[in-house]
Amino acid sequence: MPRYRINIEYDGTPYCGWQRQDGHPSVQQSIEEVIEHFCQHKVRLFGAGRTDTGVHALAQVAHFELEKQWKPQKIFEATNGVLRQRGENIAITNCQQVDDEFDARFSALKRHYRYRIINRMAPLTLDAERAWWVRFPLDVEAMHEAAQLLIGKHDFTTFRSVDCQAKSPVRTLDVLNVTRTGEEIEITVSSRSFLHNQVRSLAGTLKIVGDGKWNRQDVGNALAAMDRKQCGPVAPACGLYLVGVDY
Repeated sequence: MPRYRINIEYDGTPYCGWQRQDGHPSVQQSIEEVIEHFCQHKVRLFGAGRTDTGVHALAQVAHFELEKQWKPQKIFEATNGVLRQRGENIAITNCQQVDDEFDARFSALKRHYRYRIINRMAPLTLDAERAWWVRFPLDVEAMHEAAQLLIGKHDFTTFRSVDCQAKSPVRTLDVLNVTRTGEEIEITVSSRSFLHNQVRSLAGTLKIVGDGKWNRQDVGNALAAMDRKQCGPVAPACGLYLVGVDY
């Protein structure tokens, strides 16, 4: 069976996340239904990452197989056409045929996320549901300095959801930077894989460093505790974006 890879952009606001869930709209289900509509057979998508409810993607990757050969351009056009007709907040940005060894999840070498904070007194309009609105000034230099303690291989038990199903809490963060451009603060993070809620837990913890409520040592102590109760607040889903997957 021919195998295809697609890159996907979506606004996660109206969805329960990437993965199918009974009784709730998901990105995976919406795309599967659209491809099934023109292929006339069941289709199963396998994604590079399981984004949560309200999380966005600029470059999610998925693969699937079809019963017969289709030109990638035809899949691209047909899928986007039906998604648009259905009013879905999803777009396919690229489609290509791949060999049978390609797996969107297990072939991935690194995943990249971005967390957006808009730091200003005025409420958000255009960025509502697209970023975390924080009214009072944040110290970005302190946030970035504290973030450097978390780079490398660590037990991230403190920074993962109690519902996380990963067998091990050990992960290696290759990049964790905090930068400001005007009123926007970006937290960029890269790793081969992440734990459930890890990025949002890191973002929420770094935010309270920016508030002055925690310092660099508090973050180090939280990491060393390996205790979920020692984590800062989990940042809202609306600020998180899956921005790239390397293969």
